[in-house]
Amino acid sequence: MKAGRWARAACGSVRLAAALAGAWVGSAALAADYSFDLAEIEARPYAFDGFGEARAEHLRLREDAALFPLSFPQGSPRDALNRATAAFEAGGKFTHGIFTAYARASGTAATDETQTTSTGQWLEAGLRASPTQGLVFDLGKQVQRWGKGYAWNPVAFYERPKDPNDPALSREGFVMASADWVKSLPGTLAAVGFTPVLLPVDDELNRDYGAGSHANPGAKLYLLLADTDIDLLWAAKGSRPQRWGLDFSRNLGSQLEVHGEWARSIGATRRTLQPDGKVSSEIRNLDSWLLGARYLTDNEITVLGELYRNGAGYDEAQLARFYGLLDEAFAAGGGQGLQALARSLAQAGYGRANPGRDYAYLRISAKDPFDWLYLTPSLTTIVNLRDSSFQLTPEVVYTGWQNVELRLRAIFTRGREGSEFGEKPASDRLELRLRLYF
Repeated sequence: MKAGRWARAACGSVRLAAALAGAWVGSAALAADYSFDLAEIEARPYAFDGFGEARAEHLRLREDAALFPLSFPQGSPRDALNRATAAFEAGGKFTHGIFTAYARASGTAATDETQTTSTGQWLEAGLRASPTQGLVFDLGKQVQRWGKGYAWNPVAFYERPKDPNDPALSREGFVMASADWVKSLPGTLAAVGFTPVLLPVDDELNRDYGAGSHANPGAKLYLLLADTDIDLLWAAKGSRPQRWGLDFSRNLGSQLEVHGEWARSIGATRRTLQPDGKVSSEIRNLDSWLLGARYLTDNEITVLGELYRNGAGYDEAQLARFYGLLDEAFAAGGGQGLQALARSLAQAGYGRANPGRDYAYLRISAKDPFDWLYLTPSLTTIVNLRDSSFQLTPEVVYTGWQNVELRLRAIFTRGREGSEFGEKPASDRLELRLRLYF
């Protein structure tokens, strides 16, 4: 439990004890015997939290799937895989005056029948200064979290993409400088905020953001207008094309929320595999958007739905063409040239988690159904609207023990040959995760 939570709990306990004592011995005795110094329960200048987890997975594999050789390039063919993973995430902060130093790190170690791997990384690490109320400066590795969408964020110009299979997972940030200024106002425009960003890229810094040496400035303007959260976003041309964006979120009553995003990339380069086997590169403006809604029923069932247009994505025929290239490249006698081309196209966009053009997302979750306390079952599906392939994820989470979360879920991918989810290397995945928070 965080230090701040301990402080609030302690404060509540002391106040309750004082009230009971006052009822028993009178106000005079209370003043004499049960007074306390507020300074003794002030929040500490530091905080530390995180979790450790153990995860076991069983995967049923498609040896004949087009994407199988990219995921399992070595070893003999197999139809199943068992994997064990241990992971941790830990973070903390220390505040002194107007300055706060913060950091968060993660690490994983995984083993299966084909390999053993381990990774470690700093997710965030930096220094924050708050010289006055409503104004904050940040320098270091940060995650900006732009956008209102749950599964995807077209306006996340300075972030690594979410994993739609687990959107709440922490993500690694980029080294950048930023500021946040927010001011409350009377009237219809209730608040305004401004967030400038500078993300430098060179041979040593943020190389995976893009190519070249650029400062990559950008900004977000926030408005709380007529009870609607609105962001206007911009990222300058540099390591990536220039981008403009807009997002919004609004509550329509106490149970329904709607949100949306739109982004345009100006002069973006898009590589496409043509029917004759050649690769073309075109420069064009790409528009991406998302529209979603979240509804909470009276019996605490949450329904979340989103429609997503991926402007850089590929239609049904283009994806099928790429999967055909993979089959040819990694078949007997495919040749190193075709394999190199296939890997290059995968890195250029075809190999992304969701490389298609149009998607629908639906998640239904229930809190404590049928009075089953601490149990939250859910069902999630992602559908490629162009080729009708889909992913289905039933899940149940149990939190009945303090600071412990137990999650059991399965992921099923289905689709015909040549479709996105039909060519995934794993047809079924069963996962059990135990997470201990501290």
